[in-house]
Amino acid sequence: MRRISKLTRVAVGVASLALAATACGGTSSDSGDGGKDDLGVAIAYDIGGKGDQSFNDAAFAGLEKAKKEFGFKTADVEPTEGETDADKEQRLASLAKQGYNPVIGIGFAYGPAMEAVAAKYPDTTFGIVDSVVEGDNVASLVFAEEQASYLAGVAAAKATKSNTVGFVGGVDIPLIHKFQAGYEQGVKDTNAKVKVVSQYLTQTAEEGGFSSPDKGKAAAEGQIEKGADVIYQAAGLSGQGVIEAAAKAKVWAIGVDSDQYNQEALAGYKDFILTSALKDVGGAVYTLTKSVQDGKPLTGTQVFDLKVNGVGLSDSNPKMAEIPGLKEAVDAAKKGITDGTIKVNTE
Repeated sequence: MRRISKLTRVAVGVASLALAATACGGTSSDSGDGGKDDLGVAIAYDIGGKGDQSFNDAAFAGLEKAKKEFGFKTADVEPTEGETDADKEQRLASLAKQGYNPVIGIGFAYGPAMEAVAAKYPDTTFGIVDSVVEGDNVASLVFAEEQASYLAGVAAAKATKSNTVGFVGGVDIPLIHKFQAGYEQGVKDTNAKVKVVSQYLTQTAEEGGFSSPDKGKAAAEGQIEKGADVIYQAAGLSGQGVIEAAAKAKVWAIGVDSDQYNQEALAGYKDFILTSALKDVGGAVYTLTKSVQDGKPLTGTQVFDLKVNGVGLSDSNPKMAEIPGLKEAVDAAKKGITDGTIKVNTE
């Protein structure tokens, strides 16, 4: 049976490291499975790449934390447009062959490639975010996105004045359905009178749902026209367009994955970023790297949920405290989720 465990210590907030830093992508001798010549952690980015101020940047922050603590060489590799599973497989294999350990695929799209490559490099630890891949040397890093999204829904229901809020999902896939389900439940449990307007940007990732700020902006503008005054986005790089549109209309946006209120590239919009549903991808990258450094590499399914601070809700924007009942409602929801009295939907 596949071993499932919950990590007991994950540090939400890793993702606030400066994005201007550049990872040092060193190489080593052709060491096959690594061993004594192992370099440090390597990550292969998902669609949108570094600079999305969200999912991929959270992973980069975890890499930077590990690099600073352990003093080793690291690598971070961008995806290419229209790439195939074979391209991903070649990328992962190249990193393992160079001696990087662990090698982490940032995003479910690396699933087929990782399954193939991990078997060829049994002495390298592999990690994959947002998917479960079978393998004795693979750690599947999965999150309870629906729990953080529920908290975002609670905040939205307390912040809305129009009783209409929005959700923008990047791609119409089961992973993003978890964000939508949790958010809509959080809204309805808090105030049944609030209407949720939901929209997906594309049906497939190849159509740019996670990498097109213009699509995000257009979707948000449409929801604002329908009366939405709080919009939650789970759309990767496309989410920047949602935030831009919300700021222009002077309504609330809710960020995702990273604390987007504190992202330098979004500083011009921060006054309209109410909060962010946090997903500590950086903490997962760091934790897996540390386990390899400690000689006890994690494998199997590692679950990051609210109980271990693997997901959460940011409180960086001081304006949150000015909204009556918001903090109390969020705190009550956190308690309910962690003690099991609130069961959050995943679809």
